[in-house]
Amino acid sequence: MPPKQQLSKAAKAAAAMAGGKKSKKKWSKKSMKDKAAHAVILDQEKYDRILKEVPTYRYVSVSVLVDRLKIGGSLARVALKHLEAEGIIKPVSKHSKQAIYTRAAAE
Repeated sequence: MPPKQQLSKAAKAAAAMAGGKKSKKKWSKKSMKDKAAHAVILDQEKYDRILKEVPTYRYVSVSVLVDRLKIGGSLARVALKHLEAEGIIKPVSKHSKQAIYTRAAAE
């Protein structure tokens, strides 16, 4: 077996540049979830809708109001406190992280 021929620095650099020319991996493009445009200021229309619809819900929580009424979480928490003070809903379980209410006329 004949000895390998020593390449010059320029030849080595050219070989390194030429070899391994592989395109980068393309990660699959997943559909991006649209950003929710929930209301952060309570207008009269939303307030009337809350007073009309929420008393009919069997299970009321912040996440239910956010999902069904398209309002922000902080607005939903304020609405729940207001509805409880009015006597429209009653608490089932109150915790610092999750408050669960039900309609007051249920029973």
